[in-house]
This record gives sequence, structure tokens and C-alpha cells, in this order.
Amino acid sequence: MALKYSTLTRASIKQLAPGKKLAEHGITVERSQNGDAVYRINIMVDGERIHRVVGRESDGVTRQHAEDMIATLRTRAREERLDLPKGRKIAIPFKEAAESYIKRLKEEGGKTIERKERTLELYLTPALGTKPLSKITSSDLAVYRAQRLKAGAKDATINREMAVVSHLYSKAVDWGWVAAKPKIIRAKEGDGRIAYLTPDQCARIIAAARNDLSPHIHPFCVIALSTSMRMSEVLSIKPEHLDFDKRRIFIPSAKAGQREQPMTKGLSDFLKAQLESLPDDAEWLFPNSASKSGRVMTIRKAHRRVVKAAGLNPDEVLRHTFRHTAITHLVQAGVDLPTVQKVSGHKTLAMVARYAHANGEHIDAAMDNLEQRIALPI
Repeated sequence: MALKYSTLTRASIKQLAPGKKLAEHGITVERSQNGDAVYRINIMVDGERIHRVVGRESDGVTRQHAEDMIATLRTRAREERLDLPKGRKIAIPFKEAAESYIKRLKEEGGKTIERKERTLELYLTPALGTKPLSKITSSDLAVYRAQRLKAGAKDATINREMAVVSHLYSKAVDWGWVAAKPKIIRAKEGDGRIAYLTPDQCARIIAAARNDLSPHIHPFCVIALSTSMRMSEVLSIKPEHLDFDKRRIFIPSAKAGQREQPMTKGLSDFLKAQLESLPDDAEWLFPNSASKSGRVMTIRKAHRRVVKAAGLNPDEVLRHTFRHTAITHLVQAGVDLPTVQKVSGHKTLAMVARYAHANGEHIDAAMDNLEQRIALPI
């Protein structure tokens, strides 16, 4: 709505005598002795008083420029933070910081944004939402960890949540929201051994998924176990991402950057049939009209049902277990680690090497081959 002026009218500004000033709606105009006029603003935004010099009349500055500056400051305060001089920061609540963080990441093209957004919405914001971002301490985060452990979350899961907090604070420092981030302690995740399913267990999972009431869980299980793709990557597949000639799935926002995921001939044939069951104008392979994004965002409940129906423990066999399973069986089949890395999309070989379980049968077979080849006369 346009402001109405009774004092700071254009006519009164034009007639303002040297040494005199006018003020209205947080805008002040003062005429100097040399005849030039200086525009200033003096307003309250989110509990902070802001004094700014807008500029001089001789430089072309008008009352409209002052109005625009006020509008900009108030918009920024609503969307992210006050644009205050260094050292003067607004006490922005964690909830608002989280919303602005996700918005900025989307503008900048950040990675794994959906996973970060979901972690914030489900766990971090409900726990930390009202606390000022600059006031959250290591003690607050320790209390959060204790509450999540009590709720049944594993150390590895909470560590992933703390990684989101750490990244949010790193960005907050870069963007000038806070001066520094609190110390974030991550728990040790055990000996690093990876849980995975046997071929028989995989078959039971697929059979249970085929009989489940969810139309999405069966294709999800087939894709995840056949490729080692993460849940977010599987659920984000679009029809145009599928190249059946090259047998590749394009992943535009993988954890380590965009990549092409190889697929087996069996999976390729399965996905062709899956596409035929979708409407011609389907945007997603896992559509959901009730979702804001238009697609399925999580498959947790159906996954737990299927795991339980397969005679396994849903607290131990997680969605990510499917990824561990596919990668582990590649390694145990004797596929070299650089090739496994290309399939799995891991950043480093060291991360892939964790899947070479010391108690795997492929290790024993390798040692038998070494013994036969060297044949030491012990």
C-alpha cells in the first residue's frame, strides 16, 4: 500500500529552506546551507533500530529511494535477517534460519537439499525452532542427541542430523547471520562394518514387496537392490532420466554431484514395463498428487511392513541397507573397487573399501588362491 504524506510532500521538500528538515514515516529530509538535501531513514525492524543515510538530492536521490530502502530492509528481515552493520545481528530463531537456509541452498544449487529439508522439518526444527540461532550451544545439541537416542534413533542417524546442523551454521557464518558456530560433537559409529542382506533375504524382500498394498514399494526395492542408489535418488527419478539404450539412470543431484547410474538388463526391462503403467504426462516415476513436490518423498512405513513380512527386523534392515547390500555383493563378486565406486557413486575409494568385509567368503577364497599360487614349503 502506498504511503500517504501530509508533512513530507514533494512540494514541501522542494520549498524546504536551508538548515531546516522534515520527517515522516521514518524518512527525514534535511536541507544543508549549500542548498543540497540529504535523505535519511530511522526505523524499527524486528526490534532493531536502523539509521541509514540514503543519499543526496544532488545525486538524484528522492523520497522514493528512501521508501524503497525501507521496503527492502523489511523484506530481508522477513525472509532471512536484518542487513545490519557488522557485529549487529538479529536474534533469528532457528526455525526461520532453517527456512531461509533451504531457500538459499535452492537458489545456489546446493546438494541433497531434500534430505536436509526433511531432516530439519521432522527433527531439528521441532526441537530447536524457537531458540535464537546465535544462542544455541553445544549443550543444547547434546540435549538434542540424548532426546533422539531416547526416541530410538541410532548414533549414525543422529550424526547425519548433526551434519545438517553443521552445514547450516557454516552457511550462516558465510552469510553473516552469526559470528561463529557452536562445537558440534559427533558420536563414534562403531567399527564401521556394514550390515547387508543375503541373496535369500533379498528374494524374500522382493516377494513381500510385490504383495504389499503400496504400489511404490516393489519398484523401490527392485531399483535400490539392483543399483545401490540412495532412497532420495530412487524416489527422484523422472522418466526422462532413464536411458534404455545405454542402460543408464541420470541422477542430477547425487550426494557427490550429478552422475549416471548403470543398470542391469533385468532392471532396464522392469523399468520399461513400469513406465508403461504410468500416464503419458507423468513427471515422476514415483508420483504422488498429494505431495507438494508431486512425488513420493519417503517410503518408510511401507518399507517397515515389507521387511517385517520378509521375516526380518525393520529396526535393523533400513532403507539404506539396500544400498549396503548391492555394494557389498559387488565387492564379494570380485569386482574391483574403482569399478564399484563408479556404480555406487562414492567420492573416495576409502569409502568403498569399508564394504570389503574381513569375514567375507570372497576374502577366504582370495587367501586360498594365494596359498595355491605360492605353495610355500612350510
